[in-house]
Amino acid sequence: MKRSELLELIAGGENSGVEFKRDDLRPEQLAREVVALANFQGGRILLGVEDDGSITGIQRDDLEHWVMDSVFGRVVHPMILPFYEEVPIDDVRRVAVITIMQGATKPYVVRYRGREDIYIRVGSTSQLASREQQARLFAAGGLIHTELLPVSGSGLNDLSRERLADYLTTIVGDRDVPQTDEAWNERLCALGFMVEREDGPPVCTIAGLILFGYRPRRLLRHAGIRWMCFDGEEKTYEALDDQVIEGPLVDLWQVLSGGRELAEKGLIERLADAMRPFVSEEAGQVDESMRRERRWHYPLDALREGIVNALTHRDWTRYEQIEVARYADRIEITSPGALQNGMTIEKMVAGQRIPRNLLISETLRDYNYSDARGMGVRNKIIPLMRAQNGIDPEFEATEDYLRLTLRRGPARKSRGA
Repeated sequence: MKRSELLELIAGGENSGVEFKRDDLRPEQLAREVVALANFQGGRILLGVEDDGSITGIQRDDLEHWVMDSVFGRVVHPMILPFYEEVPIDDVRRVAVITIMQGATKPYVVRYRGREDIYIRVGSTSQLASREQQARLFAAGGLIHTELLPVSGSGLNDLSRERLADYLTTIVGDRDVPQTDEAWNERLCALGFMVEREDGPPVCTIAGLILFGYRPRRLLRHAGIRWMCFDGEEKTYEALDDQVIEGPLVDLWQVLSGGRELAEKGLIERLADAMRPFVSEEAGQVDESMRRERRWHYPLDALREGIVNALTHRDWTRYEQIEVARYADRIEITSPGALQNGMTIEKMVAGQRIPRNLLISETLRDYNYSDARGMGVRNKIIPLMRAQNGIDPEFEATEDYLRLTLRRGPARKSRGA
């Protein structure tokens, strides 16, 4: 780092990614700042700078060895490899700059005196994480899979056995379906759709209830999708349509004399039905086959892919619903939760895959909602939007949500939708 860059950084003051410290602090004090930054989005710690931005310079002899050994080597867990450099201010003063990337193995902890404390960054301060914040960090690091957590008050009767029977025989390959409640419980526990408990019969997991539950929102209030449609380019109190779509994620198929036929739509198709009048229109004239072609303002497959991604990767430790909102010039699909396991928008666009809810993801893939490669952003959403109107999709990632924005272009003819 150049001296001018450092002075500019100091002039900007402390924030969520920059911390000032003197170098006479204890190892656990510095570790707290390191852990908080690694659990957030990374950042820099400047040693030799007072809280008010005045530069006193570093005083400790062999500071780099102390930082790497006493702090990163002994107190910060799991291991982090920072970038350490010292920048001269003048002939006397130097400032040590410790650069920390966002961690990929969250949560990071301060291990000191038999304790393991988890810190997060809140504005320009580092604070102990609450239980809810810890759960999100564990989920982001892949250490807990919230889709497999039990849903209190649920049971076998909350699940659609017709859908489960079709799934077991058609997709899993079972020759016969269970004939008793006990057999159903055992089979569904083995698949991860239910979980055993010591003081009673098994209960549904989040994944089981979301995929096959009759009314998931009765027990899981943040299930379902909120669909909104606005006439203008901003969210207003008066909406053209505003409803919560709920139900099991997967369709119900039945075997009839002519083969398998759709008997009841799942959540994704119900949402598509609600959206259709607002994101497409029928042509004014009939074609040679005496039909009116439906023209879509957005590529239908891109819409489906964005919705499936939101359902697959949402964070179940967040108590917000997925939102799909249509405005006059765009559609926004907002999925609760930050990107997980060090994923970034750039990595996602490049084709990296780190599924948050693996069981939900694989089950939706079984129903052909997504392809086996799991590269829908790179191979479907982006090229389809470019072909539609030459405008790339927009992605916004925060600590609270991931949002996909599709800009409206000229309508195109439907292909059998």
